[in-house]
Amino acid sequence: MSTSMREKKMSETTTSSRKLPDFKQSVKVKYVKLGYHYLITHGMYILIPLFLSPLLLPFAAHLSKLSLEDLYALSDHHLRSNLASLTICSTLLVFLCTLYFLTRPRPVYLVNFSCYKPGNGNMCSREGFMVRTQRIGTFTDENIEFQRKITERSGISDFTYLPDALNRIPANPCLAEARKEAEMVMFGAIDEVLEKTCVKPKDIGILVVNCSLFNPTPSLSARIVNHYKLGGNVLSYNLGGMGCSAGLISTHMAKDLLQVHPNTYALVVSMENITLNWYFGNHKPMLLSNCLFRMGGAAVLLSNKASDRRRSKYQLVHSVRTHKGSDDKCYSCVYQREDGDGEMGVSLSKDLMAVAGDALKTNITTLAPLVLPMSEQLLFFATFLARKLLKMKKIKPYIPDFKLAFEHFCIHAGGKAVLDEVEKNLQLSDWHLEPSRMTLYRFGNTSSSSLWYELAYTEAKGRIKKGDRAWQIGFGSGFKCNSAVWMALKTIDPAEEKNPWMDEIHNYPVQIPG
Repeated sequence: MSTSMREKKMSETTTSSRKLPDFKQSVKVKYVKLGYHYLITHGMYILIPLFLSPLLLPFAAHLSKLSLEDLYALSDHHLRSNLASLTICSTLLVFLCTLYFLTRPRPVYLVNFSCYKPGNGNMCSREGFMVRTQRIGTFTDENIEFQRKITERSGISDFTYLPDALNRIPANPCLAEARKEAEMVMFGAIDEVLEKTCVKPKDIGILVVNCSLFNPTPSLSARIVNHYKLGGNVLSYNLGGMGCSAGLISTHMAKDLLQVHPNTYALVVSMENITLNWYFGNHKPMLLSNCLFRMGGAAVLLSNKASDRRRSKYQLVHSVRTHKGSDDKCYSCVYQREDGDGEMGVSLSKDLMAVAGDALKTNITTLAPLVLPMSEQLLFFATFLARKLLKMKKIKPYIPDFKLAFEHFCIHAGGKAVLDEVEKNLQLSDWHLEPSRMTLYRFGNTSSSSLWYELAYTEAKGRIKKGDRAWQIGFGSGFKCNSAVWMALKTIDPAEEKNPWMDEIHNYPVQIPG
């Protein structure tokens, strides 16, 4: 064996010997942490008996000295003397129980949902997108190349969808085509969810529709009422201009309405319309939306009927909304405006990632105490005290492990950079981000409906088990960050599902080029 080969072998041996202790150390840390969480979580079941036993021992010793006749006499005396007190306490208990059941929040159930999958005629590959971009004739060569680079790095596949008006050459963006896109998406998603749930349109008492950039007259919610002949007393709402997080805002609004309107269904429709919102100018911050946004939408049927619990998929556990609009930088980071040539578009600021991170941090601060186990809250509080009160700046801020609170994560598929940043900040794995990345890859950024494509992916993979918790996180203009926490009421069998992934779920996940 030559000297160089011996040296190489010795180097490899030394390297492996250095790595082995590191591996053992990481395994030890992992099991120490698991033991800590288990002890804190289940410690109350050990501590409560320990604290109560000293108090009960004297009482038990006193009772052991009494004869059977003494016990009978004692019980008879107390029953006679405290009959009035017993009656009052019983009446008060019945009153408080009645008051609790009348005033407690009504459970909100997600009966089912559907995501619209356009036909193959609307499919647009990346190369097809570039061909259309070149033939529009309004973009400079520099900006055509800019859009090509963004499209290649966006994490979007060759199988996303564009509406008919933009798929044609030349493009034909007009009000009639925008209405056509909206109706195709809305009715497609609603028809499917009504078929899944066997609910009749006249049984829907609440309708909430959100579409940020397309708000015709009559409204989109009015068009749904007209098409499905909903009742004249339906509570109909149309939300506009609220960005990609509007889907969770609609869910939150429907939840509040279901608290005061008993025994009814709420239909939530989330979508975006891009026919009239394609940018034809040459301002680069406005060109990003062309490369990311694609056609899609979702319909969600919610219920507050106790009888629907057995057939529902999920129960809404928490919904938390965060608004950072009071800060000028946050307010203007996603802004619809005209460029210098009068072309309308949505400008995405370079501060967007920092703003989104700050909004997520604020939202998490509100949500964390509601969902995290006590073990994580203690670690976070201890770190906070050490840094703020004891001025121990060398101690890093503790990032709670949200994997202990949730089994599944649905993060708005706004773009590859957004997902990368959330994955790093929340210390999630590729498995947790898989639904979001695959949704961005397969369907592009479908705005407020993307969270439902992600949950549908998780279901199609057979990952949803009874009792699992799913966290939906939405970001949107304003700037807003909203969260919804769902608990699975049953194990979802993919074989019984009908969603946009089922025909091709075996092809995923795929490796996305960096």
